[in-house]
Amino acid sequence: MRIYLPATTSVLRTLVDEGRLPGPHTGFAVTPRLREYYALSDAGADVEELEYAALLAAARASLRLIDVDPTAARRRVVLAADAPDAAVEPIDDADTDPGAVRVTTDVALADVASAHVDGAEAEEDVRAAVAVVLEADLGSDDAQFVVDQAEGHELAWYATQEIGSALELL
Repeated sequence: MRIYLPATTSVLRTLVDEGRLPGPHTGFAVTPRLREYYALSDAGADVEELEYAALLAAARASLRLIDVDPTAARRRVVLAADAPDAAVEPIDDADTDPGAVRVTTDVALADVASAHVDGAEAEEDVRAAVAVVLEADLGSDDAQFVVDQAEGHELAWYATQEIGSALELL
């Protein structure tokens, strides 16, 4: 199953240096709840659109990880990886994103299909969003506006073999 793991640049460095990220992990994927959610709001959503929704949810979660990692660059990071179906459990809680999953295994660099990272132009907006993402989660419209500014930046795509080089550019 394709999973989308929220990360930081520090997590990327660990992945490159150690070759794996020890589990368990909270991530996002195309779950039955996510399919049901989009069936109600956009009956025509295909798998690619659902995967993009899971990636965006992981990017939002990356903001929360950056908030607690002062050493991380102020850029959202998402890892797209493949995990065995048996190692991915949907989180069926009404208070969580419909694509939220628990991944019970380690994620090896060989399992990663790509990394998605904000460009330098997003840093100011990401820095501002990190400062208010929890307020946005709690319903603040002003904070949500700030988070939306960061989410307006597209994440750059890096193949697995490019992750090390991308880190050197940060």
